Amino acid sequence: MKEEIIIAGFGGQGVLSMGKILAYSGLMQGQEVSWMPSYGPEQRGGTANVTVILSDERISSPVLNSYDTAIVLNQPSLERFESKVKPGGTLIFDSNGFHKFPTRTDINIYRIDATEYAYANDSTKTMNMIILGGLLKVRPIVKVANVLKGLKKSLPDRHHHLIPMNEKAIEVGMELIQKVN
Repeated sequence: MKEEIIIAGFGGQGVLSMGKILAYSGLMQGQEVSWMPSYGPEQRGGTANVTVILSDERISSPVLNSYDTAIVLNQPSLERFESKVKPGGTLIFDSNGFHKFPTRTDINIYRIDATEYAYANDSTKTMNMIILGGLLKVRPIVKVANVLKGLKKSLPDRHHHLIPMNEKAIEVGMELIQKVN
C-alpha cells in the first residue's frame, strides 16, 4: 500500500497539523512516512500545503507531481491541485468559500461541510479533524486508534485534554462526508 496525499488551504485552517497528525498516525502503524510542508511567509491567511506519503515500502522521493488523494480547503488550492489527482483518485473539498466546484469525472469527489459544522457547533479548532475523519471514512489508510496515538505524539502535553474532542470531530467527519459524483 502506498498513498500519496496533498492537503492544501489557507494558513490557520490546520493544513500542516492535519498532515503532521496523519504522518504520525502512519508511523504508529509501522508505515514508512514522508511529510513535506510548504507555506508562504504569512502564518495566517497565506497559502499552505503539505504532502504526506504513507507506504508499506521505502519512499524514494517526497517530491510528487500527482496525487492519489487531494484535500483542498480553498478555491486557489482546488484550481492548483484538482488536475494533479491521478485518474481514479480522490478529491475532498470543504465547500466553504468556493465559487467553482470540482468538475473532473475520472476521480472520486467528496464534499465535507466541516467549516460550516465547526462554526455552528463552536468547535472551529477541530475543523481539520472533521476533515481527517471524512478522509478516513472514504480512504481508511490509517486506523483511528493510530490517529489518536498520533495526536498524543504531535500535541504538547498541555493540550492532551483536547484529544477526546478531536476524536469526536473525527467521528463527525465520518458522518458528514458526501460523495458528489
